[in-house]
Amino acid sequence: MTTQPTPSTHRPSHRLSPSAHPLGIDFGGTGIKGAPVDLELGDFAQERVRVRTPQPATPEAVAAVFSELLAHFPDATGPVGVTVPGIVRHGVVHSAANIDGSWVGTDADRLITEATGREVHVVNDADAAGLAEVRYGAARGREGLVIVTTLGTGIGAALVFDGVLVPNAELGHLEIGGRDAETWAANSAREREDLSMAAWAERLTTYYRTLEKLFSPDLFVVGGGVSKRSDEFLPLLDLDTEIVPASLRNKAGVVGAALYACEG
Repeated sequence: MTTQPTPSTHRPSHRLSPSAHPLGIDFGGTGIKGAPVDLELGDFAQERVRVRTPQPATPEAVAAVFSELLAHFPDATGPVGVTVPGIVRHGVVHSAANIDGSWVGTDADRLITEATGREVHVVNDADAAGLAEVRYGAARGREGLVIVTTLGTGIGAALVFDGVLVPNAELGHLEIGGRDAETWAANSAREREDLSMAAWAERLTTYYRTLEKLFSPDLFVVGGGVSKRSDEFLPLLDLDTEIVPASLRNKAGVVGAALYACEG
């Protein structure tokens, strides 16, 4: 069953000094987005800035771009949270499926802190989105186990139990039917194979049923760009667990990164 969440009514806050806000940076394959975040509202405290991801996107090149981006917010001196599309343990990146391979083994916390002169904390991108959706978005106020998934080029996933993140779930890489789940159930597979929403929904049903068997969650939240079309495929899923679209959408990474920088 599918329940449509109430649309967010968050608006940027101007009540606090900009220096009181942490910054969130969302590092993607083509673009890097950042903004100070009002953690009371779960929204941008200033207008977001987007810059192109350097190519090749080595740690040093990306850190230099982060410094340029932070220069757009000279009055925001709080801690900085940065998403990375890979496994992050204690600030060190351990996988690089969709970024330059030189990130593997990099102490990103230390590298970016030294490059920017700021206190920086790095977090997996799906984990950041999960934290944001649980604190401010579609799963706000929900108890128990929430699994937030992002359907895009791959499948990102975050496990959050009673508001506490269990990091680096990487549930898109579960083996289902002898295949890596995201290779046939991600939105990229739908586009690549020109699947109808009904055909894709059958694959998603298999994927989410597998998560149900493994984790018995209380709620699924579905993010990623395709969540804008959730009314076309979520009602077609046959699940026992409630499943809803994400509400923060493209803000989730920035907001979640800033939240992690302060509380992670």
